[in-house]
Amino acid sequence: MRNSFVSTTLVFFMSGMILAHSAQIFSAHSEQIRAAHSQTPPTALAVSEIASGVFAHTGELALMTHHNEGSIANLGFIVGNDAVAAIDTGGSVREGRRLVAAIRARTTKPIRYVISTHVHPDHIFGNAAFESEDTIFVGHRNLSQALAARGRFYLDTFRRSMGDDLMAEVKIIAPTLAVADQVTLDLGGRALAIRAWRTAHTDNDLTVWDETSGTLFAGDLVVTRHVPVLDGSILGWLNVMDDLALIPAKRVVPGHGPVIDDWPTALQAQRSYLQQLTKDVRGLIAQGTPLAAAAATAAQAEKDRWALFEEYNARNATAAFAELEWE
Repeated sequence: MRNSFVSTTLVFFMSGMILAHSAQIFSAHSEQIRAAHSQTPPTALAVSEIASGVFAHTGELALMTHHNEGSIANLGFIVGNDAVAAIDTGGSVREGRRLVAAIRARTTKPIRYVISTHVHPDHIFGNAAFESEDTIFVGHRNLSQALAARGRFYLDTFRRSMGDDLMAEVKIIAPTLAVADQVTLDLGGRALAIRAWRTAHTDNDLTVWDETSGTLFAGDLVVTRHVPVLDGSILGWLNVMDDLALIPAKRVVPGHGPVIDDWPTALQAQRSYLQQLTKDVRGLIAQGTPLAAAAATAAQAEKDRWALFEEYNARNATAAFAELEWE
Protein backbone atom coordinates (compact mmCIF):
# COMPACT_ATOMS: atom_id res chain seq x y z
CA MET A 1 0.00 0.00 0.00
CA ARG A 2 2.78 2.39 0.92
CA ASN A 3 4.58 1.76 -2.40
CA SER A 4 1.28 2.31 -4.24
CA PHE A 5 0.71 5.57 -2.38
CA VAL A 6 4.24 6.75 -3.17
CA SER A 7 3.86 5.81 -6.81
CA THR A 8 0.55 7.63 -7.08
CA THR A 9 2.00 10.70 -5.37
CA LEU A 10 4.96 10.70 -7.73
CA VAL A 11 2.65 10.45 -10.72
CA PHE A 12 0.62 13.44 -9.55
CA PHE A 13 3.79 15.36 -8.70
CA MET A 14 5.39 14.64 -12.07
CA SER A 15 2.13 15.45 -13.89
CA GLY A 16 1.97 18.77 -12.09
CA MET A 17 5.58 19.49 -13.01
CA ILE A 18 4.89 18.66 -16.64
CA LEU A 19 1.76 20.84 -16.71
CA ALA A 20 3.57 23.74 -15.05
CA HIS A 21 6.47 23.39 -17.47
CA SER A 22 4.05 23.25 -20.40
CA ALA A 23 2.31 26.38 -19.12
CA GLN A 24 5.66 28.14 -18.90
CA ILE A 25 6.49 27.12 -22.45
CA PHE A 26 3.07 28.25 -23.68
CA SER A 27 3.40 31.58 -21.84
CA ALA A 28 6.88 32.15 -23.23
CA HIS A 29 5.67 31.23 -26.69
CA SER A 30 2.77 33.69 -26.38
CA GLU A 31 5.17 36.41 -25.31
CA GLN A 32 7.35 35.64 -28.33
CA ILE A 33 4.31 35.88 -30.61
CA ARG A 34 3.30 39.22 -29.06
CA ALA A 35 6.84 40.52 -29.34
CA ALA A 36 7.11 39.40 -32.96
CA HIS A 37 3.72 40.95 -33.70
CA SER A 38 4.77 44.26 -32.16
CA GLN A 39 7.95 44.23 -34.27
CA THR A 40 6.08 43.56 -37.49
CA PRO A 41 5.92 46.76 -39.56
CA PRO A 42 2.33 48.02 -39.48
CA THR A 43 0.27 48.07 -42.64
CA ALA A 44 -0.24 51.66 -43.73
CA LEU A 45 -3.72 53.00 -43.08
CA ALA A 46 -5.76 53.52 -46.24
CA VAL A 47 -5.89 57.23 -47.01
CA SER A 48 -6.99 59.33 -49.97
CA GLU A 49 -5.34 62.53 -51.16
CA ILE A 50 -8.40 64.78 -51.17
CA ALA A 51 -6.39 67.88 -52.11
CA SER A 52 -2.73 68.53 -52.80
CA GLY A 53 -0.86 67.50 -49.66
CA VAL A 54 -4.07 66.77 -47.74
CA PHE A 55 -4.89 63.15 -46.86
CA ALA A 56 -7.92 61.63 -45.15
CA HIS A 57 -8.94 58.23 -43.84
CA THR A 58 -12.64 57.41 -43.48
CA GLY A 59 -13.48 55.21 -40.51
CA GLU A 60 -16.24 52.62 -40.22
CA LEU A 61 -19.73 53.67 -39.17
CA ALA A 62 -19.64 51.43 -36.12
CA LEU A 63 -18.91 51.24 -32.43
CA MET A 64 -15.34 50.60 -31.28
CA THR A 65 -14.67 46.85 -31.00
CA HIS A 66 -11.77 44.44 -30.88
CA HIS A 67 -12.65 43.34 -34.40
CA ASN A 68 -12.35 46.82 -35.95
CA GLU A 69 -9.47 47.82 -33.63
CA GLY A 70 -11.29 51.03 -32.75
CA SER A 71 -10.91 52.30 -36.32
CA ILE A 72 -14.18 54.20 -36.61
CA ALA A 73 -13.17 57.88 -36.74
CA ASN A 74 -12.00 59.92 -39.70
CA LEU A 75 -8.32 60.82 -39.47
CA GLY A 76 -5.98 62.82 -41.66
CA PHE A 77 -2.73 64.63 -42.18
CA ILE A 78 -1.47 67.68 -44.02
CA VAL A 79 2.00 67.99 -45.52
CA GLY A 80 3.80 71.33 -45.75
CA ASN A 81 7.21 72.20 -47.15
CA ASP A 82 8.92 71.53 -43.83
CA ALA A 83 6.66 69.40 -41.64
CA VAL A 84 3.47 67.39 -41.23
CA ALA A 85 0.43 67.79 -38.99
CA ALA A 86 -1.72 64.77 -38.13
CA ILE A 87 -5.37 65.38 -37.28
CA ASP A 88 -6.64 62.77 -34.80
CA THR A 89 -4.89 59.41 -34.43
CA GLY A 90 -7.58 56.75 -34.10
CA GLY A 91 -9.03 54.34 -31.59
CA SER A 92 -5.89 52.34 -30.71
CA VAL A 93 -2.12 52.66 -30.76
CA ARG A 94 -2.18 50.03 -33.49
CA GLU A 95 -4.27 52.34 -35.67
CA GLY A 96 -2.02 55.25 -34.74
CA ARG A 97 1.00 53.30 -35.97
CA ARG A 98 -0.81 52.56 -39.20
CA LEU A 99 -1.40 56.29 -39.61
CA VAL A 100 2.31 56.94 -39.03
CA ALA A 101 3.06 54.31 -41.69
CA ALA A 102 0.69 56.05 -44.12
CA ILE A 103 2.48 59.34 -43.51
CA ARG A 104 5.89 57.76 -43.91
CA ALA A 105 4.78 56.15 -47.19
CA ARG A 106 4.38 59.68 -48.55
CA THR A 107 6.98 61.84 -46.85
CA THR A 108 10.01 61.74 -44.56
CA LYS A 109 9.28 65.22 -43.20
CA PRO A 110 8.94 65.42 -39.42
CA ILE A 111 5.50 65.01 -37.89
CA ARG A 112 5.58 68.26 -35.96
CA TYR A 113 2.00 68.37 -34.69
CA VAL A 114 -0.71 65.96 -33.60
CA ILE A 115 -4.01 67.82 -33.34
CA SER A 116 -6.75 66.27 -31.22
CA THR A 117 -10.15 67.57 -32.33
CA HIS A 118 -11.76 66.51 -29.02
CA VAL A 119 -11.61 64.08 -26.11
CA HIS A 120 -13.41 60.99 -27.43
CA PRO A 121 -11.35 57.77 -27.50
CA ASP A 122 -11.88 56.93 -31.18
CA HIS A 123 -9.98 60.11 -32.02
CA ILE A 124 -7.15 60.09 -29.43
CA PHE A 125 -6.28 56.52 -28.42
CA GLY A 126 -3.62 56.38 -31.16
CA ASN A 127 -1.66 59.35 -29.78
CA ALA A 128 1.05 57.24 -28.14
CA ALA A 129 2.18 56.05 -31.59
CA PHE A 130 3.47 59.58 -32.20
CA GLU A 131 5.46 60.11 -29.00
CA SER A 132 8.72 58.94 -30.57
CA GLU A 133 8.25 61.51 -33.32
CA ASP A 134 9.05 64.37 -30.88
CA THR A 135 5.64 65.77 -31.68
CA ILE A 136 3.75 68.73 -30.23
CA PHE A 137 0.30 67.60 -29.11
CA VAL A 138 -2.32 70.27 -29.79
CA GLY A 139 -5.71 70.45 -28.10
CA HIS A 140 -8.45 72.72 -26.85
CA ARG A 141 -7.72 74.53 -23.58
CA ASN A 142 -10.39 72.33 -21.93
CA LEU A 143 -8.95 69.07 -23.24
CA SER A 144 -6.51 68.46 -20.38
CA GLN A 145 -9.30 68.79 -17.83
CA ALA A 146 -11.56 66.48 -19.83
CA LEU A 147 -8.80 63.87 -20.10
CA ALA A 148 -8.09 64.09 -16.38
CA ALA A 149 -11.77 63.60 -15.59
CA ARG A 150 -12.46 60.80 -18.05
CA GLY A 151 -9.15 59.19 -18.95
CA ARG A 152 -9.15 56.36 -16.40
CA PHE A 153 -12.79 55.56 -17.13
CA TYR A 154 -12.09 55.41 -20.86
CA LEU A 155 -9.10 53.11 -20.37
CA ASP A 156 -10.98 50.72 -18.08
CA THR A 157 -14.13 50.66 -20.19
CA PHE A 158 -12.44 50.01 -23.50
CA ARG A 159 -10.03 47.48 -22.03
CA ARG A 160 -13.11 45.38 -21.28
CA SER A 161 -14.69 45.83 -24.72
CA MET A 162 -11.58 45.86 -26.93
CA GLY A 163 -9.20 43.60 -25.01
CA ASP A 164 -5.82 43.96 -23.33
CA ASP A 165 -3.84 43.38 -26.52
CA LEU A 166 -5.25 46.52 -28.15
CA MET A 167 -5.36 48.62 -25.00
CA ALA A 168 -2.03 47.73 -23.38
CA GLU A 169 -0.13 50.57 -25.04
CA VAL A 170 -2.86 53.21 -25.00
CA LYS A 171 -1.92 56.24 -22.91
CA ILE A 172 -3.76 59.41 -22.04
CA ILE A 173 -1.59 62.20 -23.41
CA ALA A 174 -2.40 65.78 -22.44
CA PRO A 175 -1.84 68.53 -25.01
CA THR A 176 1.46 70.33 -24.86
CA LEU A 177 -0.04 73.24 -26.81
CA ALA A 178 -3.44 74.33 -25.50
CA VAL A 179 -5.61 76.49 -27.74
CA ALA A 180 -7.81 79.04 -25.99
CA ASP A 181 -9.12 80.82 -29.08
CA GLN A 182 -7.13 80.53 -32.31
CA VAL A 183 -3.54 79.69 -33.20
CA THR A 184 -1.70 79.31 -36.48
CA LEU A 185 0.59 76.33 -37.05
CA ASP A 186 3.30 76.75 -39.68
CA LEU A 187 4.19 73.66 -41.71
CA GLY A 188 6.43 75.63 -44.07
CA GLY A 189 4.61 77.44 -46.85
CA ARG A 190 1.36 76.17 -45.38
CA ALA A 191 -0.40 77.70 -42.39
CA LEU A 192 -3.12 75.86 -40.48
CA ALA A 193 -5.67 77.89 -38.52
CA ILE A 194 -6.65 76.00 -35.37
CA ARG A 195 -9.82 77.24 -33.71
CA ALA A 196 -11.17 76.35 -30.27
CA TRP A 197 -14.96 76.44 -30.14
CA ARG A 198 -17.40 77.19 -27.34
CA THR A 199 -19.29 74.20 -25.94
CA ALA A 200 -21.10 72.32 -28.72
CA HIS A 201 -20.50 68.63 -29.50
CA THR A 202 -18.22 68.68 -26.42
CA ASP A 203 -16.63 71.50 -24.43
CA ASN A 204 -13.26 70.84 -26.10
CA ASP A 205 -13.82 70.88 -29.88
CA LEU A 206 -11.15 72.09 -32.31
CA THR A 207 -11.28 72.59 -36.07
CA VAL A 208 -8.37 72.73 -38.51
CA TRP A 209 -8.61 75.08 -41.49
CA ASP A 210 -6.12 74.71 -44.35
CA GLU A 211 -6.67 77.83 -46.41
CA THR A 212 -4.14 76.68 -49.02
CA SER A 213 -6.43 73.88 -50.16
CA GLY A 214 -9.73 75.14 -48.80
CA THR A 215 -10.05 72.07 -46.56
CA LEU A 216 -11.70 72.05 -43.14
CA PHE A 217 -11.16 69.21 -40.68
CA ALA A 218 -14.22 69.61 -38.48
CA GLY A 219 -13.92 66.76 -36.00
CA ASP A 220 -17.27 65.64 -34.63
CA LEU A 221 -18.71 69.15 -34.86
CA VAL A 222 -19.76 67.87 -38.29
CA VAL A 223 -20.80 64.31 -39.12
CA THR A 224 -22.40 62.64 -42.13
CA ARG A 225 -24.48 59.44 -41.97
CA HIS A 226 -23.33 58.77 -38.39
CA VAL A 227 -25.90 60.21 -35.96
CA PRO A 228 -24.58 63.30 -34.14
CA VAL A 229 -23.43 62.55 -30.59
CA LEU A 230 -24.26 65.16 -27.96
CA ASP A 231 -21.70 65.48 -25.17
CA GLY A 232 -21.84 69.23 -24.66
CA SER A 233 -24.67 71.66 -25.43
CA ILE A 234 -27.36 71.17 -28.05
CA LEU A 235 -28.11 74.90 -28.23
CA GLY A 236 -24.43 75.70 -28.34
CA TRP A 237 -23.96 73.20 -31.16
CA LEU A 238 -26.73 74.73 -33.27
CA ASN A 239 -25.13 78.16 -32.80
CA VAL A 240 -21.65 76.89 -33.66
CA MET A 241 -23.01 75.36 -36.86
CA ASP A 242 -24.06 78.83 -38.00
CA ASP A 243 -20.44 79.98 -37.63
CA LEU A 244 -19.06 76.86 -39.28
CA ALA A 245 -21.28 77.44 -42.31
CA LEU A 246 -19.51 80.77 -42.91
CA ILE A 247 -16.13 79.08 -43.50
CA PRO A 248 -15.57 79.07 -47.29
CA ALA A 249 -14.52 75.43 -47.48
CA LYS A 250 -14.20 73.57 -50.75
CA ARG A 251 -14.32 70.30 -48.83
CA VAL A 252 -14.89 69.27 -45.22
CA VAL A 253 -13.59 66.18 -43.45
CA PRO A 254 -16.25 65.34 -40.84
CA GLY A 255 -15.51 63.36 -37.71
CA HIS A 256 -17.47 60.44 -39.15
CA GLY A 257 -18.85 59.70 -42.59
CA PRO A 258 -17.82 60.59 -46.14
CA VAL A 259 -15.83 63.71 -47.01
CA ILE A 260 -18.17 66.60 -47.83
CA ASP A 261 -17.88 68.54 -51.10
CA ASP A 262 -21.21 70.41 -51.00
CA TRP A 263 -20.50 72.77 -48.13
CA PRO A 264 -22.40 74.19 -46.30
CA THR A 265 -25.46 72.47 -47.81
CA ALA A 266 -24.39 69.19 -46.22
CA LEU A 267 -24.92 70.69 -42.76
CA GLN A 268 -28.67 70.65 -43.23
CA ALA A 269 -29.17 67.00 -42.30
CA GLN A 270 -27.29 67.45 -39.04
CA ARG A 271 -29.11 70.70 -38.32
CA SER A 272 -32.47 68.99 -38.92
CA TYR A 273 -31.63 66.23 -36.45
CA LEU A 274 -30.52 68.61 -33.71
CA GLN A 275 -33.49 70.92 -34.29
CA GLN A 276 -35.93 67.99 -34.21
CA LEU A 277 -34.37 66.71 -31.00
CA THR A 278 -34.58 70.18 -29.44
CA LYS A 279 -38.20 70.65 -30.49
CA ASP A 280 -39.30 67.22 -29.26
CA VAL A 281 -37.53 67.46 -25.92
CA ARG A 282 -38.92 70.94 -25.26
CA GLY A 283 -42.42 69.68 -26.04
CA LEU A 284 -42.04 66.65 -23.80
CA ILE A 285 -40.73 68.77 -20.93
CA ALA A 286 -43.72 71.12 -21.34
CA GLN A 287 -46.06 68.11 -21.11
CA GLY A 288 -44.38 66.93 -17.91
CA THR A 289 -43.05 63.77 -19.54
CA PRO A 290 -40.50 61.93 -17.35
CA LEU A 291 -36.92 61.81 -18.56
CA ALA A 292 -36.92 58.08 -19.38
CA ALA A 293 -40.03 58.39 -21.55
CA ALA A 294 -38.70 61.49 -23.27
CA ALA A 295 -35.43 59.74 -24.06
CA ALA A 296 -37.33 56.86 -25.66
CA THR A 297 -39.49 59.00 -27.93
CA ALA A 298 -37.62 62.20 -28.86
CA ALA A 299 -36.41 62.60 -32.47
CA GLN A 300 -37.82 59.27 -33.60
CA ALA A 301 -38.78 60.90 -36.89
CA GLU A 302 -35.05 61.00 -37.69
CA LYS A 303 -34.45 57.32 -37.00
CA ASP A 304 -34.12 56.05 -40.59
CA ARG A 305 -31.74 58.84 -41.63
CA TRP A 306 -28.80 57.93 -39.40
CA ALA A 307 -26.44 55.05 -38.67
CA LEU A 308 -26.12 54.13 -34.97
CA PHE A 309 -29.34 55.97 -34.12
CA GLU A 310 -30.39 53.30 -31.62
CA GLU A 311 -26.99 53.37 -29.94
CA TYR A 312 -26.89 57.15 -29.36
CA ASN A 313 -30.26 58.87 -29.71
CA ALA A 314 -31.59 58.09 -26.23
CA ARG A 315 -28.32 59.32 -24.76
CA ASN A 316 -28.58 62.50 -26.85
CA ALA A 317 -32.16 63.04 -25.68
CA THR A 318 -31.10 62.60 -22.07
CA ALA A 319 -28.35 65.21 -22.44
CA ALA A 320 -30.73 67.60 -24.23
CA PHE A 321 -33.38 67.11 -21.54
CA ALA A 322 -30.89 67.95 -18.79
CA GLU A 323 -29.97 71.18 -20.61
CA LEU A 324 -33.40 72.31 -21.78
CA GLU A 325 -35.42 71.66 -18.64
CA TRP A 326 -33.68 74.68 -17.08
CA GLU A 327 -34.48 77.13 -19.86
